[in-house]
Amino acid sequence: MRFFEEVLDIGNKLINWYRENKRELPWRNTTDPYKIWLSEIILQQTRVQQGLPYYEKFTNQFPTINDLADASEQDVLLLWQGLGYYSRARNMHYTAKMIVDKYNGNFPENHNEILALKGVGEYTAAAIASFAFDKAYPVLDGNVFRFISRLFGIEKPIDTSTGKKEITNALDLIFNTQKPALFNQAIMEFGATHCTPKKPKCDTCIFNMQCEALGSKKVMSIPVKKGKTKILQVNHTYMCFIHDNKTYIEKRTAGIWKNLYQFPLIEEDIKPDGITKIINRYLKTPLKFEISEVFDSTHILSHRKIQASFYTIHLDTSPIFLKNNIFEIPLADLTTRYPVSILTQNYLKRLNL
Repeated sequence: MRFFEEVLDIGNKLINWYRENKRELPWRNTTDPYKIWLSEIILQQTRVQQGLPYYEKFTNQFPTINDLADASEQDVLLLWQGLGYYSRARNMHYTAKMIVDKYNGNFPENHNEILALKGVGEYTAAAIASFAFDKAYPVLDGNVFRFISRLFGIEKPIDTSTGKKEITNALDLIFNTQKPALFNQAIMEFGATHCTPKKPKCDTCIFNMQCEALGSKKVMSIPVKKGKTKILQVNHTYMCFIHDNKTYIEKRTAGIWKNLYQFPLIEEDIKPDGITKIINRYLKTPLKFEISEVFDSTHILSHRKIQASFYTIHLDTSPIFLKNNIFEIPLADLTTRYPVSILTQNYLKRLNL
């Protein structure tokens, strides 16, 4: 009996703590499933501080799911620009159109139907079901994994099926089925602001007498992960051709930056003394040109490290390219009409665009 009283007490403590300490965030003041879904997609792989301005931009420009569905993918990607993981935006736009077509613009309430939406995983489906419809589905994001594994002293790797199952079972013990939305918000908030990865506030923690990891002095070694993602290094050489305040770009058709725009790209590390051959490889006829600047940049993603070089190349004549997918635009339009990667954004800042 005492064990079950302690378990029940954990859930009540979390909710009471949350009521006193929660951050005021706009998606917590609504039960609109569209806005909750939007916030959850934005906050995947993104901190709240970074994601909040994007949530506000999207809800202002696309206040309803019909508005988002009616938008062009290019406008959606342009608004998403700088947030990264662009497949989230493409999936979100696809799903908005599907909900309008299949559900007449009404977000599905059934958990399995939510889970079947493109770009929606187990965590996101549980969050939408509980926050929008107050259904009893516990959420299990990184913050919850960390808090539960520390509280119960779970040392099985969280990125294995056995580790996840043990954490899920422990979470089920304390989950408040009568107040699912409130409980889910509370446990996520506690992990995000109190039981943090690097500097957890153990001294003032309301669970410091119950936490198994604290009692065994293993807080910083829990949660455990079986393996880390191997990071592959790749090289990108971009050529920014400029003539008469115009530049030349192409649209990516695959990869993490699919449907974003970029300067002509060679996915190789090209040395300055070899760039002339590369430039002439793109042009139908050789032209006189001058390289005014080379901008080097490094961009680290979850699974790869990109070493990029941007060559600013001034042409004396309008070029004709061998590749027919490269087209001309006013240089100033690149920052207002065409979504680009963060790498290209950093380069454009260098050009004061």
